[in-house]
Amino acid sequence: METQTTPKTRREVPKPVRLTDAAAARIVEIMADAEGKYLGVRVGVTNGGCAGMSYTMGYAEDAKPFEEVMEEKGVKIFIDPKAILFLIGTEMDFVQEKLCSRFVFNNPNQTAACGCGESVSITPAQA
Repeated sequence: METQTTPKTRREVPKPVRLTDAAAARIVEIMADAEGKYLGVRVGVTNGGCAGMSYTMGYAEDAKPFEEVMEEKGVKIFIDPKAILFLIGTEMDFVQEKLCSRFVFNNPNQTAACGCGESVSITPAQA
């Protein structure tokens, strides 16, 4: 399991999210097109949709208080503190299909998904 060192404690802790090579490569491309305007990508979850929650992604212009910041494969990911327990153990992938391409969250904490694939049910990670 990959780990990161927190600046406050200097102990190694597991990374909450892992990136596949495809996800990291796509984020590197996206960030190159952003021409240095952003620090990285922000990931989180929000309430909504027919299954209860949705994953969120956006540019990170700055670090917000209490955010988890991780670096992996040349990519900086900012994780909303309210989302950490829902994302622990998640693998973020990027898939290209015949008619679309998208980021996919393979989350062991996900218990259900709606038929359209836009929202999910997630339980917090257990100790």
